[in-house]
Amino acid sequence: MANKTIENARILKGIGGFYYVEAAGAVYECRARGIFRREGLTPLAGDRVTVTLDADPQSGNNTIDRIEPRRNFFLRPPVANIDRLFITVSAVQPRPNYLLIDRLTAIAVYKHVEPVIIITKGDLAPVDDLVQIYRSTGLQMIVSDGGEETAEAIRSLIAGKIAAFTGNSGVGKSTLINLIAPELNLDTAQISRKLGRGRHTTRTAELFRVADGYVVDTPGFSSLDFSSGERIPKEELAACFPEFVPFLTECRFTSCSHTTDRGCGVLRHLEAGEIDPSRHQSYVQLYQEVKDIKQWQK
Repeated sequence: MANKTIENARILKGIGGFYYVEAAGAVYECRARGIFRREGLTPLAGDRVTVTLDADPQSGNNTIDRIEPRRNFFLRPPVANIDRLFITVSAVQPRPNYLLIDRLTAIAVYKHVEPVIIITKGDLAPVDDLVQIYRSTGLQMIVSDGGEETAEAIRSLIAGKIAAFTGNSGVGKSTLINLIAPELNLDTAQISRKLGRGRHTTRTAELFRVADGYVVDTPGFSSLDFSSGERIPKEELAACFPEFVPFLTECRFTSCSHTTDRGCGVLRHLEAGEIDPSRHQSYVQLYQEVKDIKQWQK
C-alpha cells in the first residue's frame, strides 16, 4: 500500500511535537516537516493542512506537508482560523464587565472573527440595559433562555464554522456548551486521556466536533488582552467598534483620535445619543493603552 496525500485536512490539537489531524473522516497522529521550523512557522489547532499518510497510518510516520493561508490566528492560546467568538456575559454574579466585553469584541473584529454576545442568567436580574447597549452596535446578540431555543440558535451559528467561547469565570460557558452538546463532556474526557492533556497543556487549544462545526477548548481566551500580544494599532481601533464606522468620515481632521478632538464625527453622534456612552468610554480606555506604542513594538 502506497503513501496517501490528503488535502484540506484540519489540525485538531498539537502536543509534544505531535499533531492530531482530522483527514478523510478519521484522526491521525502526524509530525510537521522540518521546513516549517526553518521558516519559523508553527502549525496550530485550526490550521487547514495537507498531510501525507504512511502506508501504515499507525506507524507514526505521517507528516504535515503544507499549511494553508490562515484567516487569522491568536497567540494565547495558539489557535488559527476562528470564525465566531461567543462572548458569554452574565446579567449578575458576576456583574457584566463592559470593558472586557468591548476589548474582546474589538479584538475579534480586528482579527476578522465575528463576535456574538450571549447574555446568561437573565432570570436572576434584568438584562434590558445590557441589551440596549449592544443592540446599537450591530453585533449579533443572544439572550439565553437556558433551553432548546438558545441551543438551536447557537448550533446554527457553529454549523460549518470554528467557534470559541469566552467570558469571565462563572458566567455560564460550561452550562452553554453542555446545553448545545451534552455528549461533549464524555468525549472530551476520553480524548483528553488519550492525548495526555494535563496541567502542562492548559494553554493548548483543541477542536471538538459540535453541530457540524467545531468548538475550540481554549482556556486562555478569557485572558485575551492587548498586553499579551493581541494589540490593535491606535489608527485601526475605531474601526473595531462597528457603530463608529459610519461616522469616521465625518471628522474634520484625518488624524482624529475620536476621544476629545474638535470636529469629531464620532463625538457628535455620541452627544446625539446614537453611540452608547459606555462603549465610547471603553474605546477611550483602550485607545489610551495603545496610543504611545511605537510601530516596532506592535
